[in-house]
Amino acid sequence: PCSLSDLLAFLCPSHLTFLTPPCFPLAGQHSIHVTALPSPGIIGQHGVLGCTFQPDIRMGSIVIRWDKVGIAGLVHEFRGGQDHLQEQAALFQGRTAVFMDQVMGGNASLELQDMRISDAGTYQCPVTTARGSGTALLHYRTGAFSTPRVHVESSSSGDTLQCEAPHWVPQPMVYWTAYSNAGEYLPPVSNTSCELNAESITLKVVSFLHNVTANTTYTCVIENNIAKATGNIQVTGLNFVSQLTAFLLLLAPYNVQATV
Repeated sequence: PCSLSDLLAFLCPSHLTFLTPPCFPLAGQHSIHVTALPSPGIIGQHGVLGCTFQPDIRMGSIVIRWDKVGIAGLVHEFRGGQDHLQEQAALFQGRTAVFMDQVMGGNASLELQDMRISDAGTYQCPVTTARGSGTALLHYRTGAFSTPRVHVESSSSGDTLQCEAPHWVPQPMVYWTAYSNAGEYLPPVSNTSCELNAESITLKVVSFLHNVTANTTYTCVIENNIAKATGNIQVTGLNFVSQLTAFLLLLAPYNVQATV
């Protein structure tokens, strides 16, 4: 019978000279861990489709491909240390780049310039190295969001608070909270509108809160599945209002991780 040492001697005879390390598994023969990283894209700015894999110092064996579900043609392909974009979809031409100096360290992320609302969707990030291959899915979200400005409008019928934010998409939910010596509560009366801006993409959000009372801190909350923003204002007297801070929090999109 043939022993393991006999088999290795047959497969890797000592008299052969290898230009590359001998007897490595064929690329894609085994599974490697590939992970999608959540990060929302802001319309009009540069975004990153995040993806990492097990590092491999052999750049020539690394193949990174990005595809988008429902789009003919690829988003980006990086192979053997170079971009291969002959089959790139027109939608992404001139807008994509990998972080080449970070590839061997396991970074398969893709920079996407001039983010568009149509860039939202499901992306696949298959990676192949000398160690094996794996694929991750990324459900990517795009949007626009801005911090709200809250101020008071006085009239003969009483004071009204106005909360305004210039750019939001998708359409957000808007609500108010109030805090006084009696604790936190939800004010009963508010009117909110979302108007399409001139570029026909983003929405201007305006909300009015009526029946304002003194010695109370009011918070306007604007939120969608991309971001949550708050604007605060403190009413310290019937004719005196002090402006407080505004906050914006990006919410990570849902992502799916898979190893194939």
